[in-house]
Amino acid sequence: MSHDIDYFTTGWNYPANILTGAGRIRELPEVCKALGMKAPLLVTDPGLAGLAMVRDLVLACHDAGLGIAVFSEIKGNPTGKNVLDGVAAFRDGGHDGVIAFGGGSGLDAAKAVALMANQRRELSLWALEDVGDNWKNADAEAIVPIVAVPTTAGTGSEVGRASVITDEVEHVKRIIFHPGMVPATVILDPELTAGLPPSITAATGMDALSHCMEAWCSPLYHPMAEGIAVEGMRRIRDFLPRAHVDGNDLEARMNMLVASMMGATAFQRGLGAMHALAHPLGALYDAHHGTLNAILMPYVLRANECVIGEPMVRLGRYLDLRQPGTAAVIDWVLELRERLGIPHTLAELDIDAHQADKVGQMAVVDPSSGTNPVAFNADQYREIFVNAVEGRL
Repeated sequence: MSHDIDYFTTGWNYPANILTGAGRIRELPEVCKALGMKAPLLVTDPGLAGLAMVRDLVLACHDAGLGIAVFSEIKGNPTGKNVLDGVAAFRDGGHDGVIAFGGGSGLDAAKAVALMANQRRELSLWALEDVGDNWKNADAEAIVPIVAVPTTAGTGSEVGRASVITDEVEHVKRIIFHPGMVPATVILDPELTAGLPPSITAATGMDALSHCMEAWCSPLYHPMAEGIAVEGMRRIRDFLPRAHVDGNDLEARMNMLVASMMGATAFQRGLGAMHALAHPLGALYDAHHGTLNAILMPYVLRANECVIGEPMVRLGRYLDLRQPGTAAVIDWVLELRERLGIPHTLAELDIDAHQADKVGQMAVVDPSSGTNPVAFNADQYREIFVNAVEGRL
């Protein structure tokens, strides 16, 4: 398939207001104004904050009469302190909206800042952890408008209702949830992802695959999410290798942004053991979330093999794999990982098994474990983790 990139310049209203196409970032000032913003806070990570693309955006917003400022004190796995510091910057600067700009860390932190900025001061961020109806503790009317601009194709956080934030005191990742956290407008501009190095392209793309794969395997009844998940995986099959080889392939970049968004939309059906393990590992070892999911993927598929036969056959057919089934899907994942230079074991990330018991205990209580096809206990999670450390597939 070959199209001029203008083919992708369009707008969608599902799952949010989405503006797609090369160069759409130039519309950011007007998008902010349409949402009533006069003084947005641009929240991003420190690596992006110093780049020309952010400086150009700030200048364009200034020229449009917006009182914009930048907050970038965010770790790769954003912490509660990062969010609180962002809230302080928001309040001190008299801001009235948030531009969430960057990869998963920047987007998650930005959404949490927008959620907390105008809440009553005694409300703790952790009081909004995704447990039961905790989200009702927040004043929905106090959430400030968000424009989300992803610069990687992985988390899909730009259309998500949650942020993953590390509790640095307890050394655990917590999911902060509120339906009102979904950004009002999203700009998917493939030119912003063209400069991503191959390693980050690979890791974030595999993160998108993990979202689609776990949503596909979830036992919950959600046919719409199933359809989105399987088409997301097809696009990743077709376009992730292309984006990895040629970062300036805007057709591949655009389709990966879309696949990333599809993964985040699909996982309303639930996630599973990949994320149940990746969350504690990210908190304990501060490792890249997408890389963790990429390494864990075949080990989790193998562990789930006894109950995912039928969906794996359907997936294999959709992806046009030989002899569709779990073995074929695992082989495809392994081949894709090798092609992208993804490590085969957690040991290659300097993660050893000495905290295996703790990892198993943390995984079994992670919210993502609730929709894994098999209800693993802590010992079984421990075994999957050790297998991924040692490369036993």
